[in-house]
Amino acid sequence: MVPEKLTFSPLVRRQIEADFSGGHITSDAGLLLLREVDKQHRLTRRLASVLQDPRTPEMVRHRLDTMVRQRVFGVAAGYEDLNDHEALRFDQALQTAVGQDNDLAGKSTLCRMEQRADRQAVVKAHELLWHHFIEQHDEPPKEIVLDFDGTDIPVHGDQPGKFFNGYYDHHCYFPLYVFCGRHLLVSYLRTSNRSDSRHSWAILALLVRFIRQYWPDTRIVFRGDSGFYRPRILSWCDRNNVDYIVGISKNSRLLKEVDVPMMLVRKAHRQLDEKVAQTFRFQYQAKSWKYPRWVVARLEEGELGSNPRFIISSRYDDGFKLYYEQYCARGDMENRIKDQQLSLFADRTSSTHWWTNQWRLILSGFAYTLFERLRSHLRKTPFERMSASTLRLKLIKVGAVIIRNTRRVRVLMSDAYPYKDELSDLVRRLVPG
Repeated sequence: MVPEKLTFSPLVRRQIEADFSGGHITSDAGLLLLREVDKQHRLTRRLASVLQDPRTPEMVRHRLDTMVRQRVFGVAAGYEDLNDHEALRFDQALQTAVGQDNDLAGKSTLCRMEQRADRQAVVKAHELLWHHFIEQHDEPPKEIVLDFDGTDIPVHGDQPGKFFNGYYDHHCYFPLYVFCGRHLLVSYLRTSNRSDSRHSWAILALLVRFIRQYWPDTRIVFRGDSGFYRPRILSWCDRNNVDYIVGISKNSRLLKEVDVPMMLVRKAHRQLDEKVAQTFRFQYQAKSWKYPRWVVARLEEGELGSNPRFIISSRYDDGFKLYYEQYCARGDMENRIKDQQLSLFADRTSSTHWWTNQWRLILSGFAYTLFERLRSHLRKTPFERMSASTLRLKLIKVGAVIIRNTRRVRVLMSDAYPYKDELSDLVRRLVPG
């Protein structure tokens, strides 16, 4: 059958014609990079092992590990919804990356897999992330910082546990994220009718117990904003030799403690006619505390008036260093959460099953972890600090013609691809020899 010819308006004197005889063309040839990363760390295979598979083995067409890999790679390539896999299942780049040479699972099969997720599977999946975190270190670090933060996921349907949150002004979920540097350790789905600190103490205790099994001498620091200030958490940290740097909301007693230094900051602002900020460290004891703790005040005066902020620290250190170098460094975690929410679709919690929505956070987290492991092979290159969305655009969304026969799979990329040298070097690193 002769392919239909499409004719467009001419370019000067040249006719522009197109047809559908180009063979199998993909826009995701870079998924082969994630395939090699996944083979090294066995992330998707280990993730599939936490799910129960009640199917009769003789009747199984799509293995559980293949479907998990298909779903994680799909998220990594920018396909946020199960509906995308109705067409994506025929893409030969994804088939090759997943390890198949025929059609992959459709949306209904993938949906049934996700609905088999339960609390036990989610717990085991988090333990995999923790084991993977330990494996990435050749020797125990002297110190690690566990960053805790929450964010909102808007919900618009009849999802279970849906509540209206006054702060965010919409119905939402309120997942808790924990990172250590760029390593994701926890993505835990919560309802939005409780405070930021809900379940944080229990998760911190589990994490500390797990880490100390492998690194008993590593100093652990708990870091969070004022939403994670709870006397119970701080007391537990004191008893268990865990350092902390946590924000605390201002109150009349704290403001009274900094009356004099705040006056000096205002005076300096009037004299210099520009924003002035200083730190002031003092001991403070709230009524619910058994003993005083060190508080650092960041005192700022500018055109909009006074803007004091307070943090509690278990460390006796320079106030400027504690606030600006140690506490403010937690802001980088927000970029990691953006990778999860905006680039890797952790906000696709549209299922009417609670644990399915939690499982989708896990899938997003493992896609993020794959990108982190890919980034570890990109040190000392321009790609080292790129976000997940930028890495996807430059290294994953690569157009190619795929020719497949019984002996080999050929992936023919354009000679005009701007990062071909970097891609070639990366492949040599991932597939030595």
